[in-house]
Amino acid sequence: MVLELTIIPRGRDLSISSDIAGLVKIIEASGLDYRMTAFGTLVEGTWDQLMSLAKECHFEVRKKSERVLTMMRLDDYGERTGEIEGAVSRVEQKLGRAVKK
Repeated sequence: MVLELTIIPRGRDLSISSDIAGLVKIIEASGLDYRMTAFGTLVEGTWDQLMSLAKECHFEVRKKSERVLTMMRLDDYGERTGEIEGAVSRVEQKLGRAVKK
């Protein structure tokens, strides 16, 4: 499964980069494969791993913010793994070239 996770603290400074840096440390410590984007982070794992990680990240930000928006999208490929890269690779194969990453 691939989870797209976006967490936004509300009611504080406009910049959230320090919050995101802290979340990246949590994600890295999980040992799960991930890719950060400008609007969220893709993480690959099992249902239980992903939900536990999302909960941990949400409540880490909640410690510092009165309000937190957490958005999640889940792509369930069953037992397949490597889908963060696999999905992009299949498009590149059809295009016959690399896409911008």
